[in-house]
Amino acid sequence: MSSVNLMAREVAAKIVFYGPGLSGKTTSLRKIYETVRPAHRGEMMSIATEGDRTLFFDFLPVKVERVGDCSVRLALYTVPGQVFYNATRKLVLQGADGVVFVADSQPEAMDANRESLANLEENLFEHGIRLDRFPLVMQWNKRDLDGVLPVEVLRKELNPRGVPELETSAANGRGVLDTLKAITRLVIKDLRAKRIVPPPRPTASAQPAGLEAQLTQHLQHRQQPGAAASQPAQGGGPVPRVAPVAVMPPPRVEPTPIPAPQPGPKLLGAASALAPGDMFDHARAAEAAFMTGDYATCVTACTDAIRRALAFAGEGSLGQQAFLLRVDGADLLRLQGLATQQHLRVDDAAFSLYVMMQVFIRLNAVGLPNGE
Repeated sequence: MSSVNLMAREVAAKIVFYGPGLSGKTTSLRKIYETVRPAHRGEMMSIATEGDRTLFFDFLPVKVERVGDCSVRLALYTVPGQVFYNATRKLVLQGADGVVFVADSQPEAMDANRESLANLEENLFEHGIRLDRFPLVMQWNKRDLDGVLPVEVLRKELNPRGVPELETSAANGRGVLDTLKAITRLVIKDLRAKRIVPPPRPTASAQPAGLEAQLTQHLQHRQQPGAAASQPAQGGGPVPRVAPVAVMPPPRVEPTPIPAPQPGPKLLGAASALAPGDMFDHARAAEAAFMTGDYATCVTACTDAIRRALAFAGEGSLGQQAFLLRVDGADLLRLQGLATQQHLRVDDAAFSLYVMMQVFIRLNAVGLPNGE
């Protein structure tokens, strides 16, 4: 499911490229990566195996259009095509907002296409999602090869409900970006329908105006000496004089002294309230450093707590642990960069607290650590 970063005013949506092995999923992502401007893309990660070119996942964040006053960032994934990697496919599919089904247009691949599409529907259903109510685009790939099946045959076998479909050749990139645009439109339409986007921030036009401004101008005009006498009466006659009205000064109100705060138990901050037991001290230290303006200590405490929290996902690299917990890899990379800087600002420390809380939330959602 998509997530909203209120601090960055950003909506993150996840799109998965699904399909049988060697149908062109990874090649499609590589073409997108090569085409998208470097400023709008992140680092692409891929792991190759003997039987397929993707074992774990490919990840490519791409920024697209805005929804309200929030920018939308797409995280693009592919899944391994082989049947015996179904557990990984199911894990990658978790939280998806849309799917591009990459079908191999060659006749000998039709059975694999049917099997993969049925597997997609089954795995989505286990996540509580019906395929017929989910953003889906069909990508008829390898149209540049000889002897491929007609589109009518592919449509009859794989697209009976008539979702958007496009002919592509991932090897040369033809039609791949059009496919990404099609699924992006469906995902953004679905996000708007779900109304998960936060309300827009107030703009300058939302400041008090209209009647209030007119009243202010009127009072200022009335307070000017001789303002009434300077206005000519209609018909050229003399201006009637109005006797001044005595205005009583407001009664003097003595200020009520505010009692000094009494010592008592300190309330938990948002981060420490979410922290598992092993990370509680780190969370409190990060919050205390933030309140005192020691932003470098705050970032260091957050980084240490996040590293310890990700370790509960099991052995592996930091990126693999983050993926299993569905933690944004781009946020982790940015946080690692902040940890190496000497001069940090308040927004850097606030971002570190945000990432740490997101990791704590993911741990709580999956029931880790056990026994806490």
